Amino acid sequence: MSLKQARPEAASPLRRIVQNTAWLLGGKGFGAICGLAYLAILTRTLGLKDFGHFSLIFGTAQALVALAGFQTWRVVVRYGSEHVHTKDWGKFGRLAMLCGMIDAVGAVIGCVLAAVVIYGFAHVLELNPRYVDVAFWYCVASLWALVSAPTGVVRALNRFDMAVYVEAIVPSGRLAAALVIWVTGPSVGRFLAAWAAVDILEAILYWIMARRLAPQAVRLSNAPKWREALRENPGLTQFFFVTYSGSAIDAAMKNGPLLVVGGWVGTRAAGLYRLASQLSQALSKLSSLLTRSVYAEVARARVSSKAAEFRKLALQTSLIAAIAGLAVVAVAMLAGEKLLELIGGKAFEGGVGILVPLTVAACFDLASVAFEPVLHATGRARQSLVARLIALVALGIGLWQFIPLGPSGAAWAVALAGAVSYAAMGVMAWRTLQQVEHGQILVGVPEDAGEDGLG
Repeated sequence: MSLKQARPEAASPLRRIVQNTAWLLGGKGFGAICGLAYLAILTRTLGLKDFGHFSLIFGTAQALVALAGFQTWRVVVRYGSEHVHTKDWGKFGRLAMLCGMIDAVGAVIGCVLAAVVIYGFAHVLELNPRYVDVAFWYCVASLWALVSAPTGVVRALNRFDMAVYVEAIVPSGRLAAALVIWVTGPSVGRFLAAWAAVDILEAILYWIMARRLAPQAVRLSNAPKWREALRENPGLTQFFFVTYSGSAIDAAMKNGPLLVVGGWVGTRAAGLYRLASQLSQALSKLSSLLTRSVYAEVARARVSSKAAEFRKLALQTSLIAAIAGLAVVAVAMLAGEKLLELIGGKAFEGGVGILVPLTVAACFDLASVAFEPVLHATGRARQSLVARLIALVALGIGLWQFIPLGPSGAAWAVALAGAVSYAAMGVMAWRTLQQVEHGQILVGVPEDAGEDGLG
């Protein structure tokens, strides 16, 4: 099979992570600039209250996508990396199309959940009645715009460079749409419709790219062979449910506080929280980029590198991420207020009390970027789920104690949960690496293998 995979690769796993992150950062750097620009248009044209409505609808859609979207890209990378390494494109294709079918089932389930949540509980979020139908259809579009399976195909093939071009569609498309809407007349409905259209376009392009990169794997004829895919990838079902549970908990932790602020404090507070959250995410974008690169490379190292190299990769990545996390917090503390005022205007500058704790939480995410990939790659996915459950309990306790303080209290609850997650998952990852070192967990090729064994 002739895969379109001619990009030269770096020799070491760490260099490949840096190379892939650099590709992603190039695209996301462009995306971050566009994102801040269209965010400024949103906040300044809609005002604090309508931006709060927009934020609640967007946050609800994101929560539904995370609950109904099964994070199948992790399955494709975890099991597909071995098929790519051995060049078994038949197995890789059956796995990819199985995950695509799971995505479609998730979208259907998500639409049902959206109807229940939007039409049954909109009043809890103090959502304006005229936005209820708009909110439902935006959620439907977001669910069908999910691109988890083809994303996994691209990452398993180590083609992060190609992903950059497709993912640039979203920020550039949103900025172009925001400029047009700004001129023609801004409204919550118009912005949501534009966002939905851009997301669906990205989904279509991602599937086209996956097909072009692996034409003999990504094909409809592999879809009916899902039973074969399950047989060929032992442990897939258990891994899928564990990682899905983890992503659902992660969604609750990321979107839950916004919805709590909207329901407890009001839509204006939700708008303030959302802007601070968006800015903290922009500052900590490196976290999500490293996660994508590290997850793919650790999965690859599991089958193609020696155990000592596997341990070294995890430790080096954690150190780099921790240093980057501290830098992000410093920027938020020194320039956060000015950035909020620049983007949202005077009405939003009070959000610095929300921005700092959210950035602290993002710092913990960044510092722990290698922990979950290590646990997943070594068959310890259940331990990462336990760590997330512990963090979710910490978030609940934090919200119970701090929400009387308002949006800033919710932000500190998120920071508390981030610290607990870092500590719990860090201990589990460290113990796993100790077991790898002592040969209790086998990864990669034998230590005495020659260079040919490295694949």
